[in-house]
Amino acid sequence: MKDKLDFLNRISVVELLIVAVLGVSFYGFIKYSDERFLIVEKQVEENNKQIFSLEEKYRKDLVDINNKISGAASSLALVIEQEQQKNASLKEEFGQISLKLNTLAKLSATDKELLKKYSKNYFLNEHYVPISLTTIDQRYLSNTSSNSQIHSNVLPYLQAMLISANNEGAMLKVQSAYRSFTTQSGLKSAYSVTYGAGTANKFSADQGYSEHQLGTTVDFTTEKTKGVLSGFDKTPEYEWLLNNAYRFGFVISYPKGNSYYIYEPWHWRFVGIQLATRIRQDNTYFYNMDQRVIDSYLASIFD
Repeated sequence: MKDKLDFLNRISVVELLIVAVLGVSFYGFIKYSDERFLIVEKQVEENNKQIFSLEEKYRKDLVDINNKISGAASSLALVIEQEQQKNASLKEEFGQISLKLNTLAKLSATDKELLKKYSKNYFLNEHYVPISLTTIDQRYLSNTSSNSQIHSNVLPYLQAMLISANNEGAMLKVQSAYRSFTTQSGLKSAYSVTYGAGTANKFSADQGYSEHQLGTTVDFTTEKTKGVLSGFDKTPEYEWLLNNAYRFGFVISYPKGNSYYIYEPWHWRFVGIQLATRIRQDNTYFYNMDQRVIDSYLASIFD
């Protein structure tokens, strides 16, 4: 019995020692774990700080980059805008130069005499002949028509006007168009013999001063007057011309009250649509305008 008790006591002591050893080991393990956890936790905290610091640096760098990009974009946009303005300015300047060159080219190819104030102001010598003359279609001529040629560049405008007039019931006919220096001389001599020189000077130009020599001027009549010029201003055809001739580039040269010749309602001169429109808008007439203003329309006379 005693031996058995001793054995049991020995077992209890061993167990206690084992428990004690295990307890000490577990405590040590727990303490080691706590210390290790604190170390890891501190390391994690340091890592988080580094990550946060890197994030802050990244955000700052990103802001700087964005600012630089934005600044560069603004600078680039400004440069592009400035270049576009330069290009627009150069384009406009080029357009103006092209326009001037085009105008100069037109002027060099256009007869300088076409818009001069003849009729006592300018003189055309006996050798002057329009650069090109074309015969007017017979259907547009009166039965008593003479001198049926006209400046070739004026013919399309004249025909368009006659067609428009006829379509609206104004039966215009051409009585006389181009007259050479010699023809005008003979006509003036005949008038002087018939009416006397003083009277003839009031309604007929001397040779070299007649607008007809330019080939751009037409005397109109109508079948109603049977080719007679007097009384033309009492016809519907004259009223049609007053209201519409400017649309085709024609103006009356000697209206009522002019200081050059007697009133000639049948006598119409081609000056180009732009100048004819200006004369109508200003309610003036060709010979009342400054020659320098008139000359500015020469390049566009056939536009």
